[in-house]
Amino acid sequence: MQPKQIFLIEDDVDDQELFLTALEKVSSSFYCRTAVNGQDAFSKLTSNQVSPDVIFLDLNMPLMNGQQFLQKIKQEENFKNIPVFILTTSSNPGTIVEVKQLGAKDLITKPNSFTELIALLKKVLNSFV
Repeated sequence: MQPKQIFLIEDDVDDQELFLTALEKVSSSFYCRTAVNGQDAFSKLTSNQVSPDVIFLDLNMPLMNGQQFLQKIKQEENFKNIPVFILTTSSNPGTIVEVKQLGAKDLITKPNSFTELIALLKKVLNSFV
């Protein structure tokens, strides 16, 4: 079976490393590509450098934030059906409503521990195996 591709869009390199390490512990059925902001991510998508099965997206990033990126890809025929999970420190109810209206599958508050991140990834990725 072909591994599924995750696209992690996160400007914090430490958070990227934590995510990648947790993913290794969760499943070998996935591999992950990264981008540091929405502009970088959109460029990688449109140039076919990445072809993700699922996107994990931070909201607070420079150049093009997560909401701007989400809005942009949901308007593109080639990308609008890719499931997007917002992974952020925000738990603002208004933000949750807004990103779901823009097309996000769900908003996930960044876990406080590595163990919680592993459990979260297992739960979310289970539906893609």
